[in-house]
Amino acid sequence: MIDGSSGAVGLRVDAGDTEAQGGPGPADAAGSGAYVARDVSVSADNGSVAAGRIDGSVTINNNYPPAPASVWRPVRVGMVPALASAFQPRHGLRELVDRARERNGTVGLTQVLSGGGGVGKSQLAASYAQQAHAEGVDVLVWVDAAETSRIVAAYAEAAGKVKALGAAGVDAEGDAARFLEWLTVTDRSWLVVLDDLTDVEGAGPWWPRPPAAGGSGRVLATTRRRGALLSGAGRALVDVGLYSKGEALDYLRDRLGAADAVHLLDRDAGDLTEALGLLPLALSHAAAYVINEAVTSTDYLRLFTDRDSRLDVLLPTGADTDAYGRQVTTSLLLALDAAQRREPVGLAVPAVRFAARLDPAGHPLQLWTTAAVTDYLTAQRTPHPDAPALGPVTPDQARAALRLLHHYALLTSDSRDGHRAVRMHALTARAARETAPDADAPTTYQAVANALAEIWPRHTHTTPDLTAVLHANTDVLAAGAGAVLQQPDGELAVLREAGRTLIDAGLYAAAVTYWLRLAADTERLLGGQHPATLTARGNLAASYTQAGRTREAIVLQERVLADREGLLGDRHLHTVTARGDLALAYAQAGRTAEAIALQERVLADREGLLGDGHLDTLTARGDLAACYWEAGRTAEAIVLQERVLADRERLLGDQHPHTLTARGDLALSYWQAGRTGEATDLIEPVLADRERLLGDQHPHTLTARRILAACLWQTGRRSEAVDLMERVFADRERALGALHPDTLAALKTLSFAYWQTGNYSKAVDTQEWLNARGAGTA
Repeated sequence: MIDGSSGAVGLRVDAGDTEAQGGPGPADAAGSGAYVARDVSVSADNGSVAAGRIDGSVTINNNYPPAPASVWRPVRVGMVPALASAFQPRHGLRELVDRARERNGTVGLTQVLSGGGGVGKSQLAASYAQQAHAEGVDVLVWVDAAETSRIVAAYAEAAGKVKALGAAGVDAEGDAARFLEWLTVTDRSWLVVLDDLTDVEGAGPWWPRPPAAGGSGRVLATTRRRGALLSGAGRALVDVGLYSKGEALDYLRDRLGAADAVHLLDRDAGDLTEALGLLPLALSHAAAYVINEAVTSTDYLRLFTDRDSRLDVLLPTGADTDAYGRQVTTSLLLALDAAQRREPVGLAVPAVRFAARLDPAGHPLQLWTTAAVTDYLTAQRTPHPDAPALGPVTPDQARAALRLLHHYALLTSDSRDGHRAVRMHALTARAARETAPDADAPTTYQAVANALAEIWPRHTHTTPDLTAVLHANTDVLAAGAGAVLQQPDGELAVLREAGRTLIDAGLYAAAVTYWLRLAADTERLLGGQHPATLTARGNLAASYTQAGRTREAIVLQERVLADREGLLGDRHLHTVTARGDLALAYAQAGRTAEAIALQERVLADREGLLGDGHLDTLTARGDLAACYWEAGRTAEAIVLQERVLADRERLLGDQHPHTLTARGDLALSYWQAGRTGEATDLIEPVLADRERLLGDQHPHTLTARRILAACLWQTGRRSEAVDLMERVFADRERALGALHPDTLAALKTLSFAYWQTGNYSKAVDTQEWLNARGAGTA
């Protein structure tokens, strides 16, 4: 109550007076900060002072003029991190953040910057905080939000500084709540940054709400977490990823330039940024190492890609001049402890270690429902000691563990990425491998191998995309699984399966490269006479045969057969297989009599060991028929091939690739026997089926096209035949190379056709090309 008389002012303050309690008034949004007890009355008259009365009221008389309105001073709570040296503004990412803010106008906006360890979330938030400070924001609060208690403490401190209504400095949670209330009613501008938000659930009550109309407030949060809790309710989720290639190179140039060391950045700088996975934190540590040790980027790249090097040496904390405060390995896996404590409890660590053995570029989601994965997680699970006994891990729990890792940004699981749905940054994977106990590696690699084998498609020609991804993951497995291969029972079936499917797919050059590497690895790790080494060597020889490298195939296959006979005996199935592979190489080299002798023995052995209707027996019968065909014994070949075709149709079905092969072989024999109509009737549907099932360029498709061309030629449809022959030659040259025997054979046939149809200029050109390469006459 204000009374004025004779120049005197009487002021009466009651407990219900909002301004007296420190609430924000129109002249002072922060509030007066005065606390007045209930039932207190104050009056002032002509400078006199009255003593307190029994009723609790006090009369004070003074003649001082009213106090001036308080002057606002910007409030700052918490320490905003300094921007890293050579900080990259990341214009593209900032544009995404700013665009979301513009859509909301001046209404309070909560933006959550989500991403894995070391991607620069905090640096991006710091740049916004520094910008807000420079623009004079009234209240700036930076919170280390790794623990909810730190959020409460920072808010309580801010409540005192802004003189929030009712904040007495006694009850931290109460003061923090009053600060949140103050944010909703003040007309002051404010920015609250929740950095490294970890316990999203526990922090739920402490998210600032948007200010009332006319207010200007903003929240930025950084977190490794993902999930529904981070979006909705006025929150916009922004995915913070890696540097672009340009940003990564600019960072290295700027960082080394500032240290007068830009000369250390040489031609392999781009490769180095790729090896570091475009990860800002890793680039910072690597740049510091290069500067401190005065090594070139090429030398550093060589050290970094050395399989025996470790991240804690090449990306050391001691080189951390930007004061990130953590070693890279620790930063990448920082969220793992929290994930390990969440449901399904105890599965995060083994799940990370399993994923780390796969291709960082991605592996199929279906891998996590295999028996190999659930068995591995069951054996490796480490629940809380006080928890009750747990049963075997189910496929649903394995998938839940995968989603848990996704929510903590330890990997990414997104079904929209198809067969590469599950991805892990290469450095995160490396950190997981290097921090895992060495004794766990064999078990983990074996589990990965078993899981890949479990989902490997039976007919790879129907799933080429999946097969390609499985091959990529198998390559990663093979590159790191040396410790497993050293075990007595460590031969991995999935490695053989991967090499076999390369041959089945007609990728003969790739198969040679694959088996060369695997044969060398197994020989180095297990010795030259180990069964796994002999198997790899035999598959390499078979790849040589398919690739047209006949001489190398024969030398290697004779060695394999001799070793198999010496170690396993004359009639062991592996010995029989080696004998059959050698027969095929002899046949390709034109040593037909030797091939027939070997193949007849192989067929007899397989009939005796496996039975007359076994698929391997059918294969041996078909191979013997091919040898008879090469020797001109067409009638005998037809008898065998008709039997093989009937058996394969019965056992495998009409459309199986092996059935189509049998049908094509029989068509060729019919053609050679002059039964051209029957040959044409067989081969035309075979070609259509192979184009549909195997693709237009598969070697088996090219073979069917060649047979059809021969049939058309013999029936007088020569123009159509020449068109097909030209296509066969072009396809084989592209797929197999100009000097492959099948390519040369196709060109000889085409040259002959040109001559017979009167196209002499082309006939001469092709013949000269053949003669120049010693390929003989057409």
